[in-house]
Amino acid sequence: MGSIPLFPQQASNFAGRVDALYFFMVAVTAFFSVLIVTLVIVFAVKYRRKHDTEVGVPVHGALALEIGWSLIPLAIAMVMFWWGATVFFAMAKPPSNAMEIYAVGKRWMWKFQHVTGQREINELHIPVGQPIKLLIGSEDVIHDVYIPAFRVKMDAVPGKTTTLWFEPTKPGTYHLFCAEYCGQRHSAMIGTVVVMEPGDFQLWLAGGPAPANMAEAGQKLFTDLACITCHKDTSDGRGPALKNLFGKAVNLQSGATVTADEAYVRESITNPQAKVVLGYQPLMPTFQGLVTEEQLMQLIAYIKSIGPDQPQPAGAAAPPSM
Repeated sequence: MGSIPLFPQQASNFAGRVDALYFFMVAVTAFFSVLIVTLVIVFAVKYRRKHDTEVGVPVHGALALEIGWSLIPLAIAMVMFWWGATVFFAMAKPPSNAMEIYAVGKRWMWKFQHVTGQREINELHIPVGQPIKLLIGSEDVIHDVYIPAFRVKMDAVPGKTTTLWFEPTKPGTYHLFCAEYCGQRHSAMIGTVVVMEPGDFQLWLAGGPAPANMAEAGQKLFTDLACITCHKDTSDGRGPALKNLFGKAVNLQSGATVTADEAYVRESITNPQAKVVLGYQPLMPTFQGLVTEEQLMQLIAYIKSIGPDQPQPAGAAAPPSM
């Protein structure tokens, strides 16, 4: 009969760091819990009232003791804060060579699409030893990508693109859950992450008919929606040129400057009046509700593909020609 593990196995670059911090916090909590309970019992017995006429000795305080029980917990709390902050910032900064995969939460399933075009539902195939960056969206309500063996989780928020990255370290099949209550069948919104050896992953990518990659699908959608009539490669279009835009600073009419990242591109499609580019009129209509979450991600992939050259991770296809 198989045993029930207390914790999921460690299968990503973050798993060991998260567990070490967690066990440190548990150890500190257990130590002080035992210490306080022990002192309460010892003092209750030692200083109990032995007869009715006994009067306790007035205590006027102990400066050294008060400083000690203030500074020691402060130091421990700061160690936890610093340790947690280092893990948080490491999780927040995906490496430049990370393989990008688009993830969409929908009641009640997970949909994934690789930049090379392969689509998956409730299953994600990835290579071991390769940093993976998930670009996450939602078609309806808030969901949450949670992979216990990787010790990572991230909300899928309607109208917003969130990111999550990790590097799997062990081949195998791991659980994928939605960790945010999303409705009646929330508990059924589960899937698996299949971590494969790089060679096996390439064979998996090559299996079946060759699909159109994300950027190619986005380019077709860009043309079908007539975006090309305003966003030209030259500066004489009614909208700003998008070629070589991604990742660069954009000056706005408000005087502010933003970086043209995934969140900015999404907002410019769904709410174009929010951040109008300097030198252009607010003429662009909103496409909120006119394109699906997957189509939004295809458009983002296309705009990224015509931006400045970026490192191509394993499994990524070359950007389409203009």
